[in-house]
Amino acid sequence: MNPASRSGPRGSNKKGANREHQQRSVGCSPIKLAAVNWPRIDRLRLGALFRQRVVAQGLCRRIRIVRMKPGVTAVAVLTLALGMGANTEAGDAAASPSDWPTASPEEVGLDSAPLVEMFEYARQHSVPVHSVQIVRHGRLALDAYFYPYSAEMRHDVASVTKSITSTLVGLAIDQGFLRDVKQSVLTCLADHAVAVLDDRKRKLTLEHLLTMQAGWDCGFEPKEARLLEMRRSPDWLQFMLDLPMVAEPGTRWAYCSGNPHVLSIILTKATRTNALAFARQALFEPLGIHDVRWPADPRGHNHGWGDLQLRPRDMAKLGQLFLRQGRWRGRQVLSDTWIRPATSAHVERTVNRDHYGYLWWVKGEDYPGMFEAVGRGGQRINVWPAKDLVLVFTGGAFEPGDLAQFILKALKSDQRLPSNRKDSARLQERIAAATRPPSPQPVAKLPAMATRVSGRTFNLSTNTLGLRALTLEFLRPAEARAEFLWNGSHVNCPLGLDGVERFSTNPLVDLPQAGKGRWLGKDTFLLEVNLVGAINFYTLKLAFAESGETMNASLSERTGLNNEQLSGAVAP
Repeated sequence: MNPASRSGPRGSNKKGANREHQQRSVGCSPIKLAAVNWPRIDRLRLGALFRQRVVAQGLCRRIRIVRMKPGVTAVAVLTLALGMGANTEAGDAAASPSDWPTASPEEVGLDSAPLVEMFEYARQHSVPVHSVQIVRHGRLALDAYFYPYSAEMRHDVASVTKSITSTLVGLAIDQGFLRDVKQSVLTCLADHAVAVLDDRKRKLTLEHLLTMQAGWDCGFEPKEARLLEMRRSPDWLQFMLDLPMVAEPGTRWAYCSGNPHVLSIILTKATRTNALAFARQALFEPLGIHDVRWPADPRGHNHGWGDLQLRPRDMAKLGQLFLRQGRWRGRQVLSDTWIRPATSAHVERTVNRDHYGYLWWVKGEDYPGMFEAVGRGGQRINVWPAKDLVLVFTGGAFEPGDLAQFILKALKSDQRLPSNRKDSARLQERIAAATRPPSPQPVAKLPAMATRVSGRTFNLSTNTLGLRALTLEFLRPAEARAEFLWNGSHVNCPLGLDGVERFSTNPLVDLPQAGKGRWLGKDTFLLEVNLVGAINFYTLKLAFAESGETMNASLSERTGLNNEQLSGAVAP
């Protein structure tokens, strides 16, 4: 959420417009779409939506809206219609919509030797990178994963979500649910009363939210305090609308995560569904993206600013969509009339040398034409049209530029390079080695304190993480178990005491967590909980009193979200 540490690769620091319609003169049978009094998509808009989509796919089909009995939905019919007639580009016919055509680095003008150096750098410096994907000339040239992350996991993309929310606004304009970016925010939300209504607030447009130039009192405070206040409020939209104005809209840039959440709510109202459902239909399904999770607020509006979970390969698809001006496998999914302004600089001065578009960061003179989606902890989608290049990074608090310097070094040509068997083999070895867990280490005899505190529940003092209680159990020499009462949920976390993480599922994020621990002395235990794909890496240093009845703890999180002291006492 925090835009700090945002540098890119280092090395030097309209509505339905422009779609390609391919109409075929062949015999076609009608597609019947069932329409009822469905609260999420109305009958007329449904017909227009599918007429537009079927024509855009190059199918000559007549669409007829038919009535069904009340209470019967058209979900199955809609799903069938959306999946029909997917076109493929030349050379992609053998690939399924979810697969990437692959290439060796040399086949797309990349030298494998600097990529080997990148893996060595990551290993030697213990860089908490989770994945690196390189797509060049439309082919996946590197698809690497680093333990404890794996290709089967989704990853929280953090504020990369903002760029997806922006894209959904563009699709809503393409499909006629929204007029354009000049549309008034208050008009879109006319059913909400607004406190402190003045002329400046009346001027708010979608474009002001997209460019982080709303002008209300948000985005100027450290660590996005306003976002935390919004999340604690009973009505998140009302909280944002009631913020006082401190600047004329369009005149002052401030990184406010509430802005894209308001856009998510506007998408809900305009499309009569929520952002995730609209994204599945209009964006994810056409790209073959299926494994997605996107939390919502208490009223069902998906978090417009963050917390979207995707797989890295699917992040690369989104980058490739923008690289190809909205086309994916021969189909115009998103109009290029949206992509151009979305990835152009509307704000010249931000918090660093980067410019800002429609919730996309735009690189300056160092990398002409490059734009990127940026998320806390090292989440990135970099798109560089001049090099026909898409880069994806995921991680748990690292600077992608530290690794991107090796990719820049590897960029040797726009054409195929001679094969390099030696370095290609070395690269494959590094890719395989990056996925392997560490070897188990000898475990020292547990101190007497382990027996004293094992199985006892400690109530914890108030803390920002929402931990209320902790129970440790030391049952085997190489393994222990921690149970947290965490934001009202019981979270069980097996711990490796031999230097190797034990995996379980964290119900708060619906992703794997990796736990390990070790005794630092006779009364101090270091507990580490790595949420892996959820970015956060928590460390709890527990110092127990001699009696084992009380303890003091230091809580920290690797990206800086939490850093505090707390205490605990055995529950009565």
